[in-house]
Amino acid sequence: MDIDFVIIWVDGSDEEWLKEKEKFSPKKNTDSRNNRYRDLDNLQYWFRGVEKFAPWVRKIHFVTWGHLPDWLNKNNPKLNIVKHSDYIPNDYLPTFSSHPIELNLHRIKGLSDNFVYFNDDMYIVKEMRKEDFFINNLPCDNAILDAISPTELFSHILVNNIEVVNRHFHKRDTIKENFKKWFNFKYGIELYRTLALLPWGQFTGIKNPHLPIAFKKKTYFELWEKENETLSQTCLNKYRNASDINAWLLRYWQLLKGEFYPAKLNGKHYDIENIKDIENVVNGFNNPKYKMLCLNDSVNENDFEEVKKQLKTCFNKILPDKSSFET
Repeated sequence: MDIDFVIIWVDGSDEEWLKEKEKFSPKKNTDSRNNRYRDLDNLQYWFRGVEKFAPWVRKIHFVTWGHLPDWLNKNNPKLNIVKHSDYIPNDYLPTFSSHPIELNLHRIKGLSDNFVYFNDDMYIVKEMRKEDFFINNLPCDNAILDAISPTELFSHILVNNIEVVNRHFHKRDTIKENFKKWFNFKYGIELYRTLALLPWGQFTGIKNPHLPIAFKKKTYFELWEKENETLSQTCLNKYRNASDINAWLLRYWQLLKGEFYPAKLNGKHYDIENIKDIENVVNGFNNPKYKMLCLNDSVNENDFEEVKKQLKTCFNKILPDKSSFET
């Protein structure tokens, strides 16, 4: 079973990219905050983690506007460098939103049928097996109901995802057809969340783990066929917009069709706002049950450089040696 990794990255300091970005000034209901594009300068640890803890990966598809880190070994046989223009239709370019980049991943030439999608803030920090991502040719995931409170832009995107879901799936029939996948002991206490939301006739939300997602490439083709106009409209937006859907919709599609293997979470998401949050991150590195960490950049400007320094210290303790992806 071949499994590829896909990671998307942007160099927010690239002058040519900044000139391009300035041509398309964002309008209202968009998200163009600096932390969407700035760099904590720890991408090298992503590659080190993959090489040390998931050496079985077939290919790494490194998706970028065109810029590359100075240290990247472009000749590594496992590395496929993919520019936006290599796979995203011209009608959607240029883009400064992750959504068109995510929604067109199936168009990457040579991408395996089974792949794992990473944001550049998601790291492998302990040994992983193929079976952590796919079992019986099915993506490993957990189906847990949730409720959305649309209080900010991203919440509206989640509501849009659920609106699409409810157009295609009847909640009670969907859960009944795959009852053992929705009510699985591996979900632990999260089962109470699903039980509490079961009485509602339609889906009110699905819990999102903020970790790498295992995808079947065929899911992309199917959703583009069913919801071409919806996906295309999102891809036409140059920045994140309140009218968007995102890649989590593809994950929901797999869950609701029952095309997944029930699994417990093996990672942890941290929202880093200031230097005080580093202590929590250190605990995450030391926790034996967390094989992956998502370190979301919500750092205030005053703490940014110190947080960047402290994170490097954390990574150097477990991944001190260069990988073959570094020159």
